[in-house]
Amino acid sequence: MKLYTSSRAPNPRRVLMFMAEKGIAGVGLVPVDLGKEEHRAPAFTDLNPMAQVPVLELDDGRTLAETRAICTYLEGLYPDPNLMGEGFEERAFIEMMDRRCELQLFLRIANAVRHTHPGLAVLEQPQFADFGTAQAEKVRDTVRWLDGVLANRDYVAGERFTIADITAFCALEFARGLMKFRPAEEGFANVQAWRDRLAQRPSAQVL
Repeated sequence: MKLYTSSRAPNPRRVLMFMAEKGIAGVGLVPVDLGKEEHRAPAFTDLNPMAQVPVLELDDGRTLAETRAICTYLEGLYPDPNLMGEGFEERAFIEMMDRRCELQLFLRIANAVRHTHPGLAVLEQPQFADFGTAQAEKVRDTVRWLDGVLANRDYVAGERFTIADITAFCALEFARGLMKFRPAEEGFANVQAWRDRLAQRPSAQVL
């Protein structure tokens, strides 16, 4: 298999972190330079018409896009350690938290960055600065909610590390780099403590 990825992009990092947690080896990494717009070239859009990374190319030539779908496939191939839920009930609650982190945290951070950071203008045209600024404020609303969640448990979806932690961590690390967002500086001590613990995991070093 081959994974088409891009350095410092948060969605590929989610898949790489997921793979690292599972100890998956032997997947070839194919870099895609977003700054050079390689994701919009015909050679790449033949793999993914949405022109987005990551993309997993299977051994039979089929391609699988969308981060959650790729992780679901890998979870099936490599079930241990389990990161998406052991039974239907745990899977449902993990998916709920993962989707909240993806839609309410990750997507808002991405919108804030893509519409306010001059370095991302090549990827987002036109940029709408007011929209980006409003999204940045909504990020704080979501982090406030997450801070309350983490006041009562060690991990986002419960008492063990799951894909929901990966989604939230990669989102906040993206905000840390391009929004200069530091949870502790804005009063979110529980999120900061959680982030600092996760940053010590070997998988967090994968970029």
